[in-house]
This record gives sequence, C-alpha cells and structure tokens, in this order.
Amino acid sequence: MHNAVRRFPATVLVLALALTGEAADPPAARSPMMISEAKLPTGFPPPGPVGDVIVKTYPAHRLARTAAGRDGDNRMFMRLFRHIERNDIAMTAPVTMDWSGEPRERGGPASMAFLYARPDLGAAGPDPADAAVLVEDVTEATVASIGLRGSYGEQTFRRGAERLDAWLSEHPEWEPAGPPRMLAYNSPFVPGLLKYAEVQRPIRRAAPPPDAKP
Repeated sequence: MHNAVRRFPATVLVLALALTGEAADPPAARSPMMISEAKLPTGFPPPGPVGDVIVKTYPAHRLARTAAGRDGDNRMFMRLFRHIERNDIAMTAPVTMDWSGEPRERGGPASMAFLYARPDLGAAGPDPADAAVLVEDVTEATVASIGLRGSYGEQTFRRGAERLDAWLSEHPEWEPAGPPRMLAYNSPFVPGLLKYAEVQRPIRRAAPPPDAKP
C-alpha cells in the first residue's frame, strides 16, 4: 500500500506530460498515452489519437466471439479466456465489444470477442468444448475510429458513437457500412483514468449523387 501511494504522484506526472504532448502535436503525429499489456494481432494499425476521428483499415483476421447472457460481462470474458487457454491461443489486445441491437437491462455489451494473433491459427466454427464461443473470420474493413479514455461501459461507447455520427454527417464522402464497436486495450487492473479504448464504425465510400460531374 505504501509503495502504491509513493508511486501515485509519478503516475499523475506521466499522465499530465502525455496529455500535454497530445495537445501540442498535430493529429497525424500523435500516439495515445496508454499502458500496453498485450501485442496487437498481425497487421493491425496502431491505436489512434485521443479525441480525433481518423480513418483506418484493418486486415482480414480471426476472432472468437461470445454473446451476452444473464450473467454479464465477466461471464463472457472468462468464457473467452478458457477458450484461448485450452486451445493454446495467446492473448492479444484489444478485446472487442458491441452494444448492437436493443439495449440490455444492465447496459452491458451484447457480445465480446478475443482477437487471434494470426488468421491461420485454429479453425473457424463453434468451439467443440463450448458452443457459446464461435470462431469467426472477419474480412478487411475500413473504419472511422476515435480514441477515448475512461471506463469500458456503455456511456463511453455511446460518447464515441455519437462523435462518429457527427463526423460522418460532416464527411458525406463516407457512409456507414456496419454497426459501431468498442476496442478495449486494457485489463481491469488498469485504473479507469488510464484506460484507453477506441470506438469504431465500418465505413465505405459513398456513391456520388446522380447529377455529379465525372
């Protein structure tokens, strides 16, 4: 406990310096201050700046997904963790979550997914040991993405999704191509103030209006 108290001012100083650096640098040159706890899947673009919407392209990849039940987020996480443990799949970051469909009574995500490090690991389909886990292959996708700080709850997700909707209304050259998702990069051991996430929405180039000149 005493050691943790002594470390606290240093943590605050590091965070303050990182925030100051983000405010001073142009968006294209900025990287978020974040605690890295696991590697990104092969070919994944790096995390983007906090507070700015950028366009990124993600390669085709493989993931294991499970839907929420009555037992909430912890049950989903542990179900996925047991899946990668028994299949000798390394943990990566981020973990993806979505709140698509009707809002759940507790406000938790509708599903959660762990990303495989490479698309050639394992095999797609239901986990033979737990049919609630489905291994899926995801095609390449372009997304609008915004980096955020804070807890990984629905409030943070909605805040990011609203910012993306506003960005899309200002950029008619793009249109939505799927529901939004959250990418959570940190474990429960990282305090909420230091947690980093991205909220993303798949997008595609909008068709030009009929009267547009070639």
